[in-house]
Amino acid sequence: MHGSLLWLAPLFLLAAVNTSDGQNPPASDRFVAREVTVAGEKHRFMVWLPPGHDAKQKWPAIVFLHGSGESGTDGERPTWVGLGPALKAHPEQWPYVVVFPQKPSDQEEWEEREAVALTALEDATRAYGIDPKRVALMGMSQGGHGTWFLGARHPERWRCLVPICGYGRPHCITGRIAALPVWAFHGLRDDVVDPRETQATIAQTREIRMQRGLDPETALLTLFPEANHNAWDPAIAHDSLHVWLRGQLGVR
Repeated sequence: MHGSLLWLAPLFLLAAVNTSDGQNPPASDRFVAREVTVAGEKHRFMVWLPPGHDAKQKWPAIVFLHGSGESGTDGERPTWVGLGPALKAHPEQWPYVVVFPQKPSDQEEWEEREAVALTALEDATRAYGIDPKRVALMGMSQGGHGTWFLGARHPERWRCLVPICGYGRPHCITGRIAALPVWAFHGLRDDVVDPRETQATIAQTREIRMQRGLDPETALLTLFPEANHNAWDPAIAHDSLHVWLRGQLGVR
């Protein structure tokens, strides 16, 4: 197991969709390129189809929000860092359809482009048989921030949240995600995003859950003592994350 698990105590825009029918890719490359149009602007994105995928069945899914460095219009860059390489390396550990939206600029936060992410999810849901009741939201860095905020803005859409080295104001988040299981990750040596922000958010989330009679242990935090801003590699490689996600998304 990578890192140490810390249990902290009381501390859509309507959018037109323009796509072509996706084809199930060969096993060697299970990424499919898609395109949607939001407010008159085209956005490319990628979808990962797990081994054995059949769109006639209902599949659990993950929406992965990239960091600032993967912003752009090519559609592919979000798959290069974070979850994408893990899917290729260990596809058996990720039996989910995974949606990789892309926002154009690193000067924008994900909440400014939430329609891109939500429209991409809706397109992939129709094309690839995603079960809308079993969708996890995960993101790293700027996408970790997006995970906190899109989770708080649309808690009814997500089964669970996995924010990695994200940032945000706890009081804008914690009360709105009280019913959502969360596992947050951060590197203690992070010199880009202060890990104390994640610690405070989880602490306040747990406190609110206790106040509302909910289980505080559904809000988890793992800190990596030696990790800098790159907490996504050890987080995604964390042995227990696969088990936890299977439980949250109803995968046996």
